[in-house]
Amino acid sequence: MIPAKVKIVEVGPRDGLQNEKEFVPTETKIELVNRLARAGIVNVEATSFVSPKWVPQMADANAVMSGIERRPGTIYSVLTPNMRGFEGALEAQADEIVIFGAASEAFSQKNINCSIAESVARFEPVALAAKEAGIRLRGSVSCALGCPYQGEVSVASVLDVVERFKALGCDEIDIADTIGVGTPKRTREVMAAASKAFPRERLSGHFHDTYGQAVGNVYASLLEGIEIFHASVAGLGGCPYAKGATGNVATEDVVYLLNGLGIETGIDLDELIEIGDFISRAIGKTSSSRAGRALLTRKRDGAAACV
Repeated sequence: MIPAKVKIVEVGPRDGLQNEKEFVPTETKIELVNRLARAGIVNVEATSFVSPKWVPQMADANAVMSGIERRPGTIYSVLTPNMRGFEGALEAQADEIVIFGAASEAFSQKNINCSIAESVARFEPVALAAKEAGIRLRGSVSCALGCPYQGEVSVASVLDVVERFKALGCDEIDIADTIGVGTPKRTREVMAAASKAFPRERLSGHFHDTYGQAVGNVYASLLEGIEIFHASVAGLGGCPYAKGATGNVATEDVVYLLNGLGIETGIDLDELIEIGDFISRAIGKTSSSRAGRALLTRKRDGAAACV
């Protein structure tokens, strides 16, 4: 059941950087996207077309999209919360737009003051416009493995949002553990159920590492035949609902796992490690990738691996 090949969707430039308090220079963001694509990442979540009032870090979305080198065969994705965002994405020639909806009613009400059904319905014109323009559409189901307000989220609630995104015509659907509380057993249950509602090969796992379970959840998903995963170089990002917690699983850690399993990714791990070091230095933080830190130290010190 474990796939022979996996696609990594790199979310560092968008999901990883969006909560940084200090503005990351546009040139740095452009270099990050370009280097990731050159390292073999075939799908990069480059930026977000949202109001600068709510996400100041993404205020340079147009400049980022116009400044990157378009690598043939690479999908450049952007988050679009509404029609205004879609129009920006269309003008910027994005290859894929991303919409989102929570599997938790409590989360939906607390964050956007409406029900799950209402939140997804708001994306109907965006989805229709994307289809008419021939742009790929991806839906992200947040809080699929747990909610900061209501706690446990039922599998039925996850499937409800999956079905709604399917009806909108989504090309891919992400099962996202937004607060990183998921465990491998629960992950397998949710992925197995979602695979019955939507084509397995177009489902993806988006795991946060708040409780150190993200790599385990990737492996659990592999056992269910999932072959698309989201990750963030150097583990960029944080969880606003768990103070001090790490955010997205590090791309280096995921690729290290996949390499060890003999699964093809097309990604140059050595180059990825250097990219993680580059962006960590650029924002003045230590990489959250354990594999990245260990391999970089070994590479630069020439030290042998411990047994």
